[in-house]
Amino acid sequence: MNNGYFGNFGGIFVPELLIPPLRELEQAMSEILPGTEFQAKLDDLLRNYAGRKTPLTYCENLSKKLGFHLWLKREDLLHTGAHKINNTLGQALLAKMMGKTALVAETGAGQHGVATAASAARMEMDCTIFMGAEDVIRQSPNVQRMKLLGAKVVAVESGSCTLKDAINAALRYWISSQKTTHYCFGTAAGPHPFPTLVRNFQSVIGRETREQMIEKTGRLPDRVVACVGGGSNAIGMFHPFIEDTTVKLIGVEAAGTGEPGCYNSAPLNLGTPGMLHGNLTKLLQDADGQILPSHSISAGLDYPGVGPEHAYLQSIGRVYYGLVTDSQTLRAFQTLCHSEGILPALESSHALAWVFENSDQISSGEQVVVNLSGRGDKDIEILRKAIPME
Repeated sequence: MNNGYFGNFGGIFVPELLIPPLRELEQAMSEILPGTEFQAKLDDLLRNYAGRKTPLTYCENLSKKLGFHLWLKREDLLHTGAHKINNTLGQALLAKMMGKTALVAETGAGQHGVATAASAARMEMDCTIFMGAEDVIRQSPNVQRMKLLGAKVVAVESGSCTLKDAINAALRYWISSQKTTHYCFGTAAGPHPFPTLVRNFQSVIGRETREQMIEKTGRLPDRVVACVGGGSNAIGMFHPFIEDTTVKLIGVEAAGTGEPGCYNSAPLNLGTPGMLHGNLTKLLQDADGQILPSHSISAGLDYPGVGPEHAYLQSIGRVYYGLVTDSQTLRAFQTLCHSEGILPALESSHALAWVFENSDQISSGEQVVVNLSGRGDKDIEILRKAIPME
């Protein structure tokens, strides 16, 4: 990375009024984050509040059927139900040590909102969460959880009423409240230094996975797979493996229905370079540079852009980014439920779907790790409508 760039992607493209808090955050990352006090407090929070280390679960039943070894990194077992707590605890602690008294955040599936609300409560900070009005409806259980944790939830009615619009609203709010408030950005995107900050906090996923695979199998995995929306769970899993060239890294984007002309959430596969939310990355846009609507059955992947480091890793060929449809995702969800008794989030089910749909390309005996970034409780209403339940 050079001055906020990953190759040709990244940077800071924001209104002038946001430059001071971004520079303040960059300075805090340099001065506070490496310190022994911060690191000791964060380690304690991750272990004794969030529940790390998370297990690496061997899927014995599915492995027999597939002909290769399938492992799940169980971020779904963390407090609040997803990997998001790794990042929110880190950012909330950093903000507290910077002297901030409040957090503002955006959320799509609601998992980042819940994790931010929990982290704010733990740090005795005020909390405001912006959420697209459509996501408020389809992720209503998480809205209630945020409110129970003391957060104010603001439904965003503009644009497509999803994650993109929630980020826009949160950035506007931050401009007027930056003296007391830290923007707890939820994914490894946005203006520098957020892509680096979020990746650093989420890299605990990949570090643990690396150690656990060596402990359990005596070697590194052959493939590591994770879903990609904004991309925080994936970059957290991938980053510790980047230099291990024998390990194939696969990110999985949402193809939506997969029908021609229908919306998707696959900027790496189907987008072009452009600017969104303060950084140069790949995004879904028309010939005039206008942002196109995105779609995924999973609210957490319903975003027209992607973190700039993912765009860079694709450009150099280090990570392969595949596509799966809503229907393939639902089949993968049911397969894991029925075969292993684990209820995955629909976001994580995209990663599982890629493995199941491409199992004929995976050799017998390979060790494959899927990052199970969250649990599926939050998706019950979506699943109830999509899958017949008797």
